[in-house]
Amino acid sequence: MFSVHGVTGQAYRGTLEGLGTVSALTALRRGRGIDRDGEEMGPEALPQRSGGASDDAARYEEAARAYRAAVTPGDAREPVRHAYQVMTRTLLTLPVSLDLATAWRHLNEHGYGQAPVVDGEGRLVGLVTRDALMRALDLVDGDVRDPLARTIGDVMLTPAVSADPVTSVRRIARVMLEYDLAGVPVVNEQQELVGIVTRGDILRAVANEPPLNLWA
Repeated sequence: MFSVHGVTGQAYRGTLEGLGTVSALTALRRGRGIDRDGEEMGPEALPQRSGGASDDAARYEEAARAYRAAVTPGDAREPVRHAYQVMTRTLLTLPVSLDLATAWRHLNEHGYGQAPVVDGEGRLVGLVTRDALMRALDLVDGDVRDPLARTIGDVMLTPAVSADPVTSVRRIARVMLEYDLAGVPVVNEQQELVGIVTRGDILRAVANEPPLNLWA
């Protein structure tokens, strides 16, 4: 299950196939920042649905039960299938109001290529990448020169796609390819940001995690 988050809150929750009906997401293929479109997505960007909410809720409850059971400590190792098994749990999150120079420094210090962006209440509103910061900052040998008075909110990718903890890693990989994303944040049923699945996480799972059932 996937969700779409923007500065106005969660705007979509549903299947991978349903993401294609959220018109605002097509802009992610161009790596846009919110300032370049001039407005945050509104109701017109959302899919028009005639039904199926109860089915989605039932599927989510089944997945949530599986997640709760799976995270119970135990000795047996299970095949790698879901986001919670490969995600990075130690998160660097950046506030939407943070200036670009500080954001660049934080990413460099932690060695991350991207970070989830959160609002004042800790809710996911976007994703900021090193590439976006590099385009916005005047960099000389990796150091910021003459930083502009801009914030992450001016350059972040928004809306942001997130996945539930029990989302298939294979389907997350498809989202990354479709929307050219370096990472997909993981948000639990309480709308808490609990991790992020990056390309590196998937590659490490392929290389190091037996028994591997990633693409079965």
